[in-house]
This record gives sequence, C-alpha cells and structure tokens, in this order.
Amino acid sequence: MIKLQPYLLPVIALVATGISSPLFSQKTSVKDIDARVEALLVKMTLDEKIGQLHQVPGDISTGTDVAKDDLLTQIKAGKVGSILSHTNFDNKIAMQRAAVGTRLGIPLIFGFDVIHGYKTIFPIPLAQAASWDMGAIERAERIAAEEASADGQNWTFSPMVDVSRDPRWGRVMEGAGEDTYLASRVAVARVRGFQGDDLSKNNTLAACVKHFAGYGFAEAGRDYNTVDMSEQRLREIVLPPFKAAADAGCATLMNAFNVLNGVPASMDKHLLTDILRGEWGWKGMVVSDWNSFGETIIHGAATDEADASAKCLSAGSDMDMAGGTFQKGLKKALESGRVTQAQIDEAVRRVLRLKFSLGLFDDPFRYLDPKRRAATLEKPEYRLAARELAANSMVLLKNEGGLLPLRPDGPFKKIAIIGPLADSRSNKNYMSFWTLGLGDVSQYDTTKVVTPGMALKSSLEEAGFEVTITEICFNADCTEKDFSAALKATAAADLTIVCVGETGIDCGESRSVTDLNLKYNQEIIMKIAARGNMPTVMALFNSRPMTFQWASENIPAILVCWQPGFEAGNALADIITGAVNPSAKLPVTFPRSVGQVPIYYNALSTGRPQQQQGQMWTSGYLDSPTSPAYPFGFGLSYTTFSYSDIKLNKTKLRTGETLEVSVTVSNTGQHAGEEVVQLYIHDPAADIARPVKELKGFEKIKLDTYESKTVTFRLTEQDLGYWNHELKFKADPGKFKVFVGGNSRDVKEAGFEIVR
Repeated sequence: MIKLQPYLLPVIALVATGISSPLFSQKTSVKDIDARVEALLVKMTLDEKIGQLHQVPGDISTGTDVAKDDLLTQIKAGKVGSILSHTNFDNKIAMQRAAVGTRLGIPLIFGFDVIHGYKTIFPIPLAQAASWDMGAIERAERIAAEEASADGQNWTFSPMVDVSRDPRWGRVMEGAGEDTYLASRVAVARVRGFQGDDLSKNNTLAACVKHFAGYGFAEAGRDYNTVDMSEQRLREIVLPPFKAAADAGCATLMNAFNVLNGVPASMDKHLLTDILRGEWGWKGMVVSDWNSFGETIIHGAATDEADASAKCLSAGSDMDMAGGTFQKGLKKALESGRVTQAQIDEAVRRVLRLKFSLGLFDDPFRYLDPKRRAATLEKPEYRLAARELAANSMVLLKNEGGLLPLRPDGPFKKIAIIGPLADSRSNKNYMSFWTLGLGDVSQYDTTKVVTPGMALKSSLEEAGFEVTITEICFNADCTEKDFSAALKATAAADLTIVCVGETGIDCGESRSVTDLNLKYNQEIIMKIAARGNMPTVMALFNSRPMTFQWASENIPAILVCWQPGFEAGNALADIITGAVNPSAKLPVTFPRSVGQVPIYYNALSTGRPQQQQGQMWTSGYLDSPTSPAYPFGFGLSYTTFSYSDIKLNKTKLRTGETLEVSVTVSNTGQHAGEEVVQLYIHDPAADIARPVKELKGFEKIKLDTYESKTVTFRLTEQDLGYWNHELKFKADPGKFKVFVGGNSRDVKEAGFEIVR
C-alpha cells in the first residue's frame, strides 16, 4: 500500500470532488501539453486568466486593488499565478494547497533570484566568468538548481546575460563581462545547468534570461537609467547572448527596466515580437522586472495602468511581476478595446505551458518534498565545488620575483594578514547583495563563510609559518588607530597579505558608484605594509573592475579574488600556498582610472589613434595613457606558457569552407598549469568600421611541466560576419587578421582572405 504524504491530500480530495479537469490524471509530455493548455483555457474566466498573469511577492501586500486581502485569500480567489522571493518551505506548501483548492486547481510557480548559488554560495557570476570554464559554471548552476528545487523553488530569475562595459554599474557583477562571445558561452552553460536535460524533472529550475535588452549600457553607469544605441550595436553586442540562451532552450525571459531608444523595454514590440518571437521563433514566457509595467507610466510612455497594460501585453510581455498593473488595468484595457481576448489568452497559454512543462499539473507538490529537501541541501560535495570554482576564478595580476606561492622552504617565515577583509566572519562580506539583502535572515547564514584569516592561518601554520591576523578599518575610514595597528602587525613580519576591497553590500542591484578607487583609506594600509619594499600581497575582494594605480606600481603580488562566496578563505589559501595554480583570466578590462570608462578591448579604431601620451591632434588624454591597467583576457600563472606561430590550413577562404587556425602552446615553467588560449579576429576594411579585435573562440587546456599541446580553432564565414549599416548580416570578401594568445593584448598574428 502506498502511503500518501500529508501535503498531497488536498490534491486527492480535489480530484475526488468530481471537478471537471484532467490536470492530475496523466503524465505531462511535450506532445500533449498544448492540448491540455487549450482544454484548461476554455474553462477559465477573465479574472482567472488575469490572475495567472499576476506575480506577487511572498507574504506581503502588493499595493493592488486586492491589497486589503491577505496572500492566501488572493490565491484562493484565483488572483495569483506566481509567487516570488519567498523562502519559507512550509508556507509554500500552504500556498500551493490554496492554489490547487481553487475551482480549476491551477498550481502556483515559485520564483527566486538564484544568482550565485542557493544555500551553498558560489563566487559571483562575473568571477565565475573569469574561470573561462563552462563545465564548472554549468556544474555550479546544476548544484544551485538541486538545492533551490529541493527547497520549493521551480523558477529562477537568472542568468543575467547583459553585456556591460561600465564598472560603475553595480550589476556588472551579475553578468559575464564586456564581451558578447564569452557572455554567450556563459549564458548557454548557465541555462543548461539550471534546466538540465529535462525540465519536467523535479531537480530543475526554469531559467529566466534577463534583462531584455540593453540594461548593461545604462547611461553614466547608473542603474535603471536610459539606454540609447544604434540597432547595429544592439544586434552585434547586446542581443547575441540572449539569442544563444534562446537557442539553448531557456524557458522564460525578463524585460529590462530601462528605456531603449525612448521605448520602455517592457512595451518594446520590436524587441519582443519582431525579434524575439518573430526572427528567433522563441516560444517561451516573458515576465516583467519588478513593476516595470507600472514604471512605463513614470517613464512618461503610458498614461495609466490600463494604457500600460495594453502597451506591454500588445508588445509581447506576459506576466506582471509585483506591480499589480495587470490587476488594475488589463480588464479596463480589454473593455476599451485596447487589447483583445486573443492577446490575453496567448499570454495565459505561455504561463500555463510553463507550468505543464515543469510537471506542476501532474504533481503540484513535486518540489515540496520535505525528505528530498533534508537530503539535498548543503551537501559537503557542494562546498567542495564552490571552493574549486572560487580558486579557479581568482586572477593573478602581478607576481614579481615569483613571490607566490608561499613555500615552506622559502625566505618568508612570519606572515602578517591584515585589512578590513582579513577575517570578517560575522559581517556581510565575500558574497553580494543578492545573497545578503534578500530573503529571510536564515536563508544565507554568513557564519558559514570561511574567511581568509580562518583558512590561511591554519594552512600556513600547518606548513610551518608563523601567522598573525589583524582586522582593521572595517566598514569605515581607516584612522590613525588603524594605521598604528597595521604598522605594529607588519613590523615583525617577513611578508604581509593585505585583504582589501569592497564589502558584500557594495555589490549588486542599485549599487552604482562614481569612484572605482578603494574606499576607507585602504590604500594607506597597503602603503604601510609595503613600506621599504617589504614583500606584500594584495588580495582584492571586489565585485567590479577597480582602480588601484599605486598598488599596480608598488605592490609586487596582486590577486583579484572577487566576491568568492562561502569558500572565500579556503580558495584563497589554495592559491597562496600553491595547492591551486591560478588559471583565471579577466572577463572585463580594468581601467587605470574612472576617467577612462567606458574602456573595453573590442573598441573601434578612431581616425586619429594616439601613439604616445599627450600627442596632439590624436584621440587620447593629456594626463593618462589610453591603454588599460590590465587588458581583457589577462591573467598570470605560477608557470609560463609559450605560443608557436599560427598555422592556417588555407590562406584563402571560400563560401562554405572552414578555416582551421592552429597554435602549439608549451608549458615552459616549473609547475603544471592551465592556460586559456584565446582566438581573436579583425576585419581591416569592411562596409563599416570594425573592432580592433573580436573574440571568436577560446579553449582552456592543462599542461604538465614542459608539455606542449596543439590547439585548433575553426572559423566559417558566419564567424566573420557582422551587422552592417543596412542591418544585413554579412561577411566581406577581402583580407582578415587572426590573433591567438593568452590575453587580448599579447598575441601571435596571421592573415587570410575571404574570396568569392
């Protein structure tokens, strides 16, 4: 005899009452989903349909016409189709019971921002992109999906695939950086990680690719701000990661907050209908960002909720997140003829299709199994994966004289670890806004973070070093007292590790800045540590590219640690001790100063490029070189790699042919290591000016000492094409350059030609 779980009883009772619905009588399959959607749709009232398009934050008033009702009352009335940002497991069971107890028993879908882990916190997405390891990124999202789905979530508002060239923007931490090709590869890996190979399995999450589109190009780096760009730039730089995610089968997509060329993205028919659903043929569901339908009124592009509802629905948007605009205005828009019943039905179809695809109609409680929850969350192997990815995301920018790794037989015995981020075990650090500012206080237990001090002290002392830890200047400007403490802590040390950077709460949405320098007078602490050329390691915990010109010139070893998550300290210890050889590469350009922003590797050449600083009548600065502090794709290793000259299988490429670009990479150092081999192209003469370099391929390889490997890339005309001024995608006949190297600056070069 099968013992029923208590939370399944309402479902059995619902079926036993004789309600006319086939929802729980058969197993969901791709073939019958559309038929089941249509069978359900004809039974729904207008209010029930609008309810399916309404998403409500868990357990709080929405500010809509039903604000006086509590959440369960709204659910029982069929006015809610989805819940977001709720973390109480038992409450989710109660909500789902209320939903399946309605007239038609349509289950809720629970959405949550799973940005860099769920219960096990991984490095921020920008850091993950620095690993250039698509397999590791996919594994991280698979673990996040396992945990989130076991905790009752079945939809994640992730991945963010916005390309951005502005580190002032706080959400640069949530994407994959400045390059559209790398961002596209990362987008596919993350969608596959969340959704697995079968969305109907109960250990998957429906991915929601965001923000469509242009959000990463907000003017002045200010969140939610205006975006204005050419259609050519939109198609060439912004849209490809979305297209890659759509082709990978992402279930849903989210509107952007911003206006794009004067049109709020939520009501941009060109984006949503012409391109997304028309050109790309994508059939998923589109959700607004938080109240972005209502914000069209604030933008001045809609007069009221009815106008906003009509414009957003007609453009191709489906579900209203949190704002209640559809609840207030959609019926009025229908009554006034601004929208049709067919348009509402099409949006509802997409919502219902998603719920069927997730298997929620077959078992509304399939994501709400307490036994699975207890057996899944926070497994030790998840922490190990987080540690490995954190270490493989840390970028070594400098290592003069081979200062790192620290070896027991080396010249340094007494190690001082200082700084505001040396040992912040009880504070909100090493993570981000997304894991610190949302959800219940118990959702992200910051005491589970392994700090640098905790891990470095134990690992270094075990190796025979003497270690002291001094945390100073935390969350406030360093004072004379802190300077004295730093001086005392480093006086007797042979080497100092200075842990500086941003706090976790500096990182994420609505966290834009105008100054990229280190805050809290942290540079003074580094000057104290490095006085008299004392050996010093700078461990930078950051969410964005930062500027630290003095450190670049004076600190011998610099390691970009990002916000690495729960395993921050262990990952740093693995790098410092040499247990892990650094292999990460920058997914973003690091400027010398904020005055260079935006600065990115794939820029166009001006008509007057500057050859040297201060040169008159050229495009440059009087007070700074135009080159970055550290270029895109850059990152050092404890070993060294050499590249052979490039070999091409042909020098003339004809239509339908494939160009093979080969290079032999050799490990010429004393350690086994990994190298990210990067391929770039340049079209010197096209219909329009083309970037000086464009990433078109990369491969991460592992080489033992003195081992060599030949890496071959394959290019077709499609890879060499671009959107011209007539918005035609084409590849020009003529000469091309191809580059291969370990970063965007230091490359080998060869040439070939497209012939017709």
